[in-house]
Amino acid sequence: MEHLTIAGRKIGPGQPPYIVAEIGSNHNGDMELCRELINAASECGADAVKFQSWSKGSLFSRGEYGRKARSASANGPTLEEQVERYQLTTEQHMEAAALARANRLCFFSSCFCPVEVDLLESLNVPAYKIASMDVNHTPLLEYVAAKGKPVLLSTGMATLGEIERALEALRGSGAVALLHCLSIYPAPADEINLLNISTLQTAFDMPTGYSDHTLGIAIPLAAVALGACIIEKHFTLDKRKEGWDHAISADPAELSALVRESRAVFDALGSRVRRVSTGEMEKRKVFRRRIVIKRAMRAGERLSEGDIDFKRPGTGIAPDELAYVRGRTLARDVECDHELEWSDIS
Repeated sequence: MEHLTIAGRKIGPGQPPYIVAEIGSNHNGDMELCRELINAASECGADAVKFQSWSKGSLFSRGEYGRKARSASANGPTLEEQVERYQLTTEQHMEAAALARANRLCFFSSCFCPVEVDLLESLNVPAYKIASMDVNHTPLLEYVAAKGKPVLLSTGMATLGEIERALEALRGSGAVALLHCLSIYPAPADEINLLNISTLQTAFDMPTGYSDHTLGIAIPLAAVALGACIIEKHFTLDKRKEGWDHAISADPAELSALVRESRAVFDALGSRVRRVSTGEMEKRKVFRRRIVIKRAMRAGERLSEGDIDFKRPGTGIAPDELAYVRGRTLARDVECDHELEWSDIS
């Protein structure tokens, strides 16, 4: 399986999970909040921060804005007002990218049209993210592929056939990683099907990760245990904030735990080769048993099974060596509970 490399970080089987803090639109169009999110993601130990590069003109049609001219709440903003508020300008993209790099975070973004791809290219992003909604957006996929950089492709709502066609359109790009995803917010556990991580790995033989929309961090940790080499998790400072994704996002405490525990899970996966560790070999001496004598016996007496017991520590004749002891003659007197040695028998 081919690995991919993003900003010098190798990603794929055998590598620690790559943790992406998905800021998305959780900056709410407020650059002060955006800066706080980037700084917090760095403090939490994330590898990357990811944004969403769209504008009022690149995401929704005029008709859709018209159909959603009323907000869910009577006094709330319309869809068009929200999109206009949450979009990032070119200058804001530049500031976010510079701050991320100053924090030693990889900066990249989901792109939704060629203009936004060009903007990200001008910022020298090391990779591109394709959202699940654009798995069948062949013109966009081909435009991104022409940049020759690694691509993370989310696969929510997509059949295996659609994923295959998307990968064909991305041919010519850098290495591609697939992200298993359920495009429901929040995602119910019984619909996530984490075993699809293995399905995607088997079907396409490429690095596979998981883009998470669940509450909490249990499911992404399980994804790491199942072989996900990338974890993308929405990130917020406060789940109660107004906005599209704050409620399903990880807060700093959760993101810190996700970074820490995902790497612990990765370390725990180890190897498929069965080995007894050096530490366990030492524990054998304490935890296993050895043959002891149940009663005081005299030299010359023959040992029967009724004379023998098995107790800790495991530093002498082992229970599975009983056949070599049973019926042998004692070479010396022994006390009750004596720890039998080979030198005690003739």
